Amino acid sequence: MLALASAASLMVALDTLVVSTALSTIRVELNASLAALEWTVNAYNLSFAVLLMTGAALGDRFGRRRGFTVGLAIFVAGSAACALAPSVDALIAARAVQGAGAALVMPLGMALVSSAFAPDKRGQALGVYFGVTGLAVASGPVVGGAITEGLAWEWIFWLNVPLGLALLALIPRRMQESHGPDGALDLVGLGLVGVAAFGVVWGLVRGNLAGWGSAEVVFAFAAGVACLALFIAWERRVADPMLPLRFFRSRAFAAGNAAVFFAVASLFGAVFFLAQFLQTGLGYGPLDAGLRLLPWTLTLFFVAPLAGALVDRHGERPFMVAGLALQGTGMGWIALIAEPGIAYASMIAPLIIAGCGVSMTFPAGQNSVVGAVPPEAVGKAAGTNSTLRELGGVFGIALLVAVFAGAGGYGSPAQFVDGFAPALGVTAGLSFAGALVGLALPKHQLRPRDVVPGVELEADPPVGPDGLEAQRAV
Repeated sequence: MLALASAASLMVALDTLVVSTALSTIRVELNASLAALEWTVNAYNLSFAVLLMTGAALGDRFGRRRGFTVGLAIFVAGSAACALAPSVDALIAARAVQGAGAALVMPLGMALVSSAFAPDKRGQALGVYFGVTGLAVASGPVVGGAITEGLAWEWIFWLNVPLGLALLALIPRRMQESHGPDGALDLVGLGLVGVAAFGVVWGLVRGNLAGWGSAEVVFAFAAGVACLALFIAWERRVADPMLPLRFFRSRAFAAGNAAVFFAVASLFGAVFFLAQFLQTGLGYGPLDAGLRLLPWTLTLFFVAPLAGALVDRHGERPFMVAGLALQGTGMGWIALIAEPGIAYASMIAPLIIAGCGVSMTFPAGQNSVVGAVPPEAVGKAAGTNSTLRELGGVFGIALLVAVFAGAGGYGSPAQFVDGFAPALGVTAGLSFAGALVGLALPKHQLRPRDVVPGVELEADPPVGPDGLEAQRAV
């Protein structure tokens, strides 16, 4: 179970980041603009974010393993379409198909892992899960650079096909089915949240090109916010909501989701520009750029499992706050020293610091969210968290592209650095904002094993299945 879910997560995460070191090559070979490069990344994130909660709800209703399998098949088909894309427009469309498949794979994989382990082992299991995902983060830029430089950028997508087919053959024999609560499918809620997410994400992605005050962008944001308000009103009155709003009464759930939003906004924005900085700003090739990102990305593979195990013992707050503070420190450091021709050696220390920080953040955030809900609701919690992660990624890239475009460009290394430095400074600010939100997390979540008669625990209780928060032990 854990191995299959982790392998699928690796593939999905690899495809998010493997394109990072190929962006400069795609820009030249397909004559792509900055807006097209942004769409190459965000078309994936757009369909991913819009369909995540839908994917989680469908998996809960019809079977998580079944939904996981369908999503993986869609992802493999989308990968083949990316590899065969004759133009940047076709590539963007195929990336959207990939995102639709990933919207089933990621939340249902996490829900399958979370439901398969007891609460006292869940943090360690999720640490392994995100450690393997960290392997994709670590190897993505290197694999993308090596294939782009040695073969062609199209082959970075062909990698998913044999791995995906192998996983599809193993899933029926090695992965057990699980379901969420047995209730009616909330079709109205699915439609409202889908339109809400689409409106907000479309506004973020189109803001730089169409103008933040344009009718298109304003209408997209207005429609998204209006549908979000209708979704909240509907979820309050429906008998079997797809997202029980009582979950947000828990500080662990609410603050954990908010902190992860800022963490991913910082991470995705940094990934988008750092690989390009090493190539356009410093003159490295795709493979050399990927190798030089390893001090940052490789820490995810080693630190995340250790952090996940420690979170079970010491609580989520210290790892969330310290991790995001370290991420912000590392990115801010690079923003201050960035200049054309900078010695790469001066970037190693801040890259390691930032990598260790983000590696601590994700197991803490994930454990906080899924630990705040009853076991039968982990699918809904995972879908909510994954949606906010992807929205954070789209927001981070859109914000940094706006900052970059306002201060720099691709005309020369110096012009690129003029935009890169303030953009990376914004990345640091997003991390520090997440650290402040992380302070709202409880010291340690109150789980059934923690309840000791006669002792009041200083923690947020989990949300009980009956819709009321469990009472603190007194």
